[in-house]
Amino acid sequence: MHLDILGIGGTFMGGIALLAREAGYTVSGVDAAVYPPMSTLLAEQGIAIREGYAPRPPSLVPDCVLVGNALSRGNPALEQVLDQRLLYTSGPQWLAEEVMRERWVLAVTGTHGKTTTSSLLAWILEYAGLSPGFLIGGVPGNFGYSARLGSGDLFVIEGDEYDTAFFDKRSKFIHFRPRTVVINNLEFDHADIFPDLAAIQRQFHYLIRTVPSTGLIIANGDDQTITDTLALGCWTPVIRFGTGVNNDWRLEAIDGPNARATLTGKGQNRAITLPLPGEHNARNILAALLAAQHTGVTLDQGIEALRHFRGVRRRLERRGIVGGVELYDDFAHHPTAIAATIAALRGRHQGRILAVLEPRSNTMRLGVHRNTLAASLQQADRVFVYRPRTLEWNLEDAFAPLLGERALITEDIECLIDYITAAAQIGDAVLVMSNGAFENIHERLLVALSNQRQHDR
Repeated sequence: MHLDILGIGGTFMGGIALLAREAGYTVSGVDAAVYPPMSTLLAEQGIAIREGYAPRPPSLVPDCVLVGNALSRGNPALEQVLDQRLLYTSGPQWLAEEVMRERWVLAVTGTHGKTTTSSLLAWILEYAGLSPGFLIGGVPGNFGYSARLGSGDLFVIEGDEYDTAFFDKRSKFIHFRPRTVVINNLEFDHADIFPDLAAIQRQFHYLIRTVPSTGLIIANGDDQTITDTLALGCWTPVIRFGTGVNNDWRLEAIDGPNARATLTGKGQNRAITLPLPGEHNARNILAALLAAQHTGVTLDQGIEALRHFRGVRRRLERRGIVGGVELYDDFAHHPTAIAATIAALRGRHQGRILAVLEPRSNTMRLGVHRNTLAASLQQADRVFVYRPRTLEWNLEDAFAPLLGERALITEDIECLIDYITAAAQIGDAVLVMSNGAFENIHERLLVALSNQRQHDR
């Protein structure tokens, strides 16, 4: 059977392409642009990709078309599917029906931390010998790919609240019918599809309605919005985690520089070594341990697995070090995630932090977070901001508290690289944050820093 995937370059649809290929389907796809790591993963599997949404060539007649949620009416490739009355469906629906229908689904949800928590959970289950399937919006270092079928009963899925397709405006995770659900946190995001936080809460409530009474919801008990969402109706046991005294499982004595924390709950007390820095990652780790425990993995097994966790690409990933300057890459694009990422790096890096930001997401483009953006970067020593051409608000106004000695804004990528290279000193960490390819700035910065150091000699 031949699947053609519209929007194959996204992490979710690209992951579906990998699963379908592994399951024996012939897979092709199209996207406006495809960049690493997804482009690399698809190429390694020999999946043919057409760039640009021109109508499909007459020789290519798929059995079914999977439509990504980035496509809307008027897209030439989509209009061709409708005009020719081809069989089509959404990625989440195909995944639910063809891959996850008879499996124990563990869905990791929330505004932040989904990719990291999903990666941790998949690795803990793998380490315990359960061979889970998974589809994750990133590339876990322990696996080297974002999706696989697995040979066990378990399937870990990153539960995104974004909408499903042009014809189905429910959140993707409504399709997944999970038995285990993690809700990490809940804030307003995706302003291009949700009018307010209440609309997002409603989608999470619909998800909660699908969880069986024999399942489990693992919820951040410190997040009032999650508590309010559960109060809309819940028919499933809930375990609450966090730092507050009323949680079932608590994080105590989180020591960032020494990467240690204490877990307390159910009459147990465990000291653990954290494989990732920062309090937000300590929460992600606890959530993954509890989700794995629901499947039968003991807490001791889970803690042992953490010792061998290799992180996730684009989640505070060190891309290189040149002349004493370290370069990190992170997917952070929401003020809460930006502040948490800088704080995590601050906890383990003694030198200056040069934060480089591309406010690229749809929510950023609309200016929803402009009043909190400068504050989220306060812990950085220097701030460099790239102005996307699609931005609909004034960056200078938003960054007024930082402009001058600490912050610089430019819409020229070459100038941005020159400014960063000139500012970087031995012992600095350059932290690049974007939810896109950012004009391949990471590799270009490494080259520029190398050239600068050679010139200085």
